[in-house]
Amino acid sequence: MSLSYNFKVLGAAAVLGALMSVEGIAGTDTVIKVDGSSTMYPITEEGAKKFQATKKEAVKVSVGISGTGGGFTKFCRGEIDIVNASRPIQRAEMKACNKAGVQYVELPMAFDALTVVVNPKNTWSKTMTVTELKKMWEPAAQGKITKWSQVNPAWPDEKFNLYAAGLDSGTLDYFTQAIVGKAKSSRSDFTASAEDNNILMQNVANDKNALGFVGFGYYMQNQDKISAVAVDDGRSGGVIPSAETVEDGTYQPLSRPIFIYVNMKAAEKPELKEFVAFYMKNASALVRGFQYIPLPPRAYAANMEFFKTKRVGTVFDGYVPGGLTLDDLLRREARFYEN
Repeated sequence: MSLSYNFKVLGAAAVLGALMSVEGIAGTDTVIKVDGSSTMYPITEEGAKKFQATKKEAVKVSVGISGTGGGFTKFCRGEIDIVNASRPIQRAEMKACNKAGVQYVELPMAFDALTVVVNPKNTWSKTMTVTELKKMWEPAAQGKITKWSQVNPAWPDEKFNLYAAGLDSGTLDYFTQAIVGKAKSSRSDFTASAEDNNILMQNVANDKNALGFVGFGYYMQNQDKISAVAVDDGRSGGVIPSAETVEDGTYQPLSRPIFIYVNMKAAEKPELKEFVAFYMKNASALVRGFQYIPLPPRAYAANMEFFKTKRVGTVFDGYVPGGLTLDDLLRREARFYEN
């Protein structure tokens, strides 16, 4: 078969697939479109399934994974109704939404202990300092810092291998902000798993010299395959991620809130209002179901109040903070609402 013929076949298949997709959507009364973070994906996807069941499939909620950055790109173009986000909206995204006339309400959904993970055969780096992590991940390390022993003389004189999500990942943004000091500031010679955290898990599980980072829920669901590293922020001596250490503020600086953002024009649709109300009502159970840390009940009640009163905007001023605690988030939200 010739190369040109292959392209023709693939092109025809793509057109047919698109037509089938349109036909499938047309057969559904209403579609709510969600995209974005792979960290938030399982929580929202499960919420969507349960909501659709209550509506007897008369409303379809499609949930995609294009990463937080990819999700915001679509959201600010008005292509989707809700974006899943594992970090706050950034200034460039705020400008894009403003230019397109897209107003949004920011709804924090859970807290995550961004987890540094290694292979279970790694017996030397059970605790790592922020300085050591920075030495491995900062842009200046590329091509220079390649062995464990270069990070800590007590560690093996073997090459380490770094794994992370893709460049559209909010998880990558948050990690680099917290560890390196600037979002997206990272060496580029790591193995990217696009927006599939399961691939990242497999890579770490199969590589003795691997080091990566993932959302806490993905770690908890793969504890038999990977190990979590205790993080030392210079004050703690090393803290393992857990619901308790996130809630008491001791797991730093890799605790982070995760969100949904809702397009307020789309929110005029009754079915979207119903979905948001359903999501907030069931948020705590959905979050716990995937091993993340739910917010206090008053936070979800506040979310509904923000949504109903159209409290648009963000409490983060367009930057990605590092070392945020749950109490910090709730104080920010309260101040924003009072003003």
